Amino acid sequence: MRYLGCALLAGGLLFASCSQKTASPGGEKASRATGAPAVPVLVAQATKRDVPVEIQGVGTVQAYSFVSIRSQVTDEIVKVHFREGQEMKAGDLLFTLDPRPFEAALNQAKANLQRDEAQMVNSRVSFERTSNLFASKIASQAEYDLAEATYQSAQSTVGADQAAITNAQVNLGYTAIRSPIDGRTGNLTVKEGNVVKAPDDVLVTLTQIRPIYVAFAVPEQYLPAIRRRAGESTLGVQAFASGDTNELAQGDLTFIDNTVDTNTGTILLKATFANTNAVLWPGQYVQATLTLSNLVGVTVVPSQAVQTGQNGEYIFVVKPDQTVEARPVVAGLTYDGAQVISSGLQPGETVVIDGQVRLKPGANVEVKTADAETNSAGEAEQ
Repeated sequence: MRYLGCALLAGGLLFASCSQKTASPGGEKASRATGAPAVPVLVAQATKRDVPVEIQGVGTVQAYSFVSIRSQVTDEIVKVHFREGQEMKAGDLLFTLDPRPFEAALNQAKANLQRDEAQMVNSRVSFERTSNLFASKIASQAEYDLAEATYQSAQSTVGADQAAITNAQVNLGYTAIRSPIDGRTGNLTVKEGNVVKAPDDVLVTLTQIRPIYVAFAVPEQYLPAIRRRAGESTLGVQAFASGDTNELAQGDLTFIDNTVDTNTGTILLKATFANTNAVLWPGQYVQATLTLSNLVGVTVVPSQAVQTGQNGEYIFVVKPDQTVEARPVVAGLTYDGAQVISSGLQPGETVVIDGQVRLKPGANVEVKTADAETNSAGEAEQ
């Protein structure tokens, strides 16, 4: 029995010695309080900054003006003065129609005027003579009435001739079709040599893109704030290409629709952009961002630091002794990957942004860098 006891004692000491040797000096750090291994985490500091209050929506680019060019007279196109897709200024000549029929009509109207003016002069002289004779009791009342009616008829004829000249001049002016706006021409639908029928045929469309609109809808819950802020100052709107974070253009909110869409619960807005470099194109889809105001000097953290639990939102805060605290917070809006913390956190505090799934209050942590995490991931793949 004495030998058996000695053997068991020796075996126990040997096992304890082997267990102590198994623990690697370079392994995970253990918590002094609990002996649990330290959890590797990525951290960031809460900072103080200004954050814009923004409302986003998917918008469509709309032409500032859109004009369908039609002929006012039925005639043949003898000259097209532009290329498809060309930029035109207001007043630039677009088409020339055959002017000869309208020049002939104008000349005919002028000739009629000359003839009828001569007849009016003759009737006026006749009326004056008859009027004198009637005053001397030589001419009868019937002769006086006839002379007066003839003179008035001649005056009306001259007036009609003058109107015919004006109409002929207008029709002749229609043979030169000019651009009514600054814009870009579209597809030319009728070529030179074709006869256009007024006013059915559309010859070309003109689209004004400088300036240009971006129309977008936002939830009606923002309408009171938008109306209030729009009454105080001009609200800026940024346009971004779909899936791109680079700003395309900066404009101003210029239109709030007078009715909320009851089907979608949204309100239509329009922003006007100068579009001097033509980066916005009619029909294009863009991301529109309306800036309502700016939050000055608020506390922000990376958005991935904010966690949601049964009791609301919280953040793991790293304390000086390298343990973590689950801190309840009130989180606000998110902007550019950062989230505003309204209360519960101060600028300069260290928060966990990755590795929260293994944490609990009071856990010991080992701060890792983003580079170390990337290298570890690469080694694991190998």
